[in-house]
Order: sequence, then structure tokens, then C-alpha cells
Amino acid sequence: MKKKIWIPLVIAGVLLIGSIAYLMVTLHNQKQENKAMQELAELDKKEMENEYQQFANQYGEMKTQISNDSIVAQLTAEQQKTERLLEELRNVKSSDAREIARLKRELATVRAVLRSYVLEIDSLNRLNQNLTAENTRVRGQYEEATRQIQGLSSERASLSEKVAIAAQLDATGINMILKNKRGKATKNMKKCKSIQVNFTIAKNVTAANGVKTFYVRVTSPTGALLGGGGSFNYENRSLQCSMKKSVEYGGQETSVTTYWNVDQTLMDGTYQVSIFADGNMIGSRSFTFK
Repeated sequence: MKKKIWIPLVIAGVLLIGSIAYLMVTLHNQKQENKAMQELAELDKKEMENEYQQFANQYGEMKTQISNDSIVAQLTAEQQKTERLLEELRNVKSSDAREIARLKRELATVRAVLRSYVLEIDSLNRLNQNLTAENTRVRGQYEEATRQIQGLSSERASLSEKVAIAAQLDATGINMILKNKRGKATKNMKKCKSIQVNFTIAKNVTAANGVKTFYVRVTSPTGALLGGGGSFNYENRSLQCSMKKSVEYGGQETSVTTYWNVDQTLMDGTYQVSIFADGNMIGSRSFTFK
């Protein structure tokens, strides 16, 4: 009878011990699993913090790459928002699944917004590079055009100068003749009653046609001017002349004769004859009388 009672008790004890052992193993495994999950949550939280920090830094870097004040203000606002979310994440417990999930959604939004700004700034930078290249090209064309214009101006000035020189009249065949009271040529200064100066204006098809006034200056051996012919302008000053004459000039060879009546005693020696027209001295020659 006692044996029949003892056997069930042993069986019940074995079952109880087995149940306790199973429960202990289950609790241990669950504890280990919870620990692993906690470590994963901490790692996930730390990774999120790193991403938030990287995004905040990228916003700061982008602000240095652009000069658009409006976009800089937008980047600053997004950077401040990212730093605020980072601070919230640092203060939340990794075990707070609901808050961690919210901040993970916010992180995805920050990532998308940052990507859009990266694309926009990259587009603006490419546009700016294209504009800079275009500006450089246009500036180069402008500078080249300026050099060409300056070259043309210089050539035009040189051409104008050459034309002016080419258009200048030239007096050739200058001759000074002493005449007595009967109008005959003489070499005796004491018998000279008038002086005749002849010259020829050379052919010049580049000179302007029309009436030309020729001024003749005759200076004595002492350098005194045989005056009385009036005045004319030469090199921004007024000069006196001995005689002058206006003739029609049409670009062909033209002879001119002028006279000066002697009203003073003339001496032997070298006389200088200079001829002027259009503000230029167009010929000069000296004559010696003994």
C-alpha cells in the first residue's frame, strides 16, 4: 500500500522539477533576448544620432557654397530643425519605441529635404559655372572688339594724318627777281624798286579744290621782315607777311606771281623767301644778292 502511494509522489516531483527547470531556462533565454534587443536599440539610436549630426554638418557646408541669401536662410532653418531633432533623440530612451519611431520618420524627412537642396545647389553651381564661362567668353570678345576698335581708330588716325600730309600743297620753282623802275630785272639793290616772287603749286589731286590764299614772307640779311602784306595764322600764332595772293586751285599745277614794292633801302646779302598756305609752310628758298 505504501509503495502505491510513493510512486505517484515521485512522478509528481519529477514533473515539478522539470517544469521549474524549463521555466528557468525560458526566463534566461528571454532575458538574453531582451538584452540583445536593447543593445540593438541602442545601436540603432546611435546610428540615427550620427546621421542627424552628418545632415546638420552638410547643411552648414552647403551654406558656404552659395551666395543666394534666400537659400542660405532656408538652409539655416533646416539646419536648426535637424539640430533640434538631434537633441530630442539624445534625450529619449532607446526603449521608448514610439518616440524612436517618430524620430526615425523625421530622419527620413530630413534626408529627403537635404537631398533636394543638394540637387538644387548643384544645379545652381552648374548654372553659375556656365554663366561664368559665358561671361568670360563675352568679356574676351569685348576685349578683342575693343582692341580691334582701338586698332581701327589708330589706323584711322594714321590714315587721316597721311591724308592730311598728302593733301598738303607744295610750292616748287620758287624764284625771287629784283626789278627796276621800268619793270626790268636787275641785280643792283640800289636800283631795285620792286621784288617779284614766282612759284608753282604742284599738282595734287588729294587737296581740296577752291580758292587758296598764299602768303609770302621775305626776310632781309638781318632777319627783318619786308612787311606790309598783312597777317595770317601759323601754328597757333599770327605772323606778318610781305605779300599775299588768292587764286583758284583745282588740283592741277598752278603758277603764282606776287609783288612787293620797295619802300626802304635794301642791302646786299642773303634773303629768305618762305611761302605759306592752309596753315602750312609749303616751300622755302634763299637768294643771295651782291
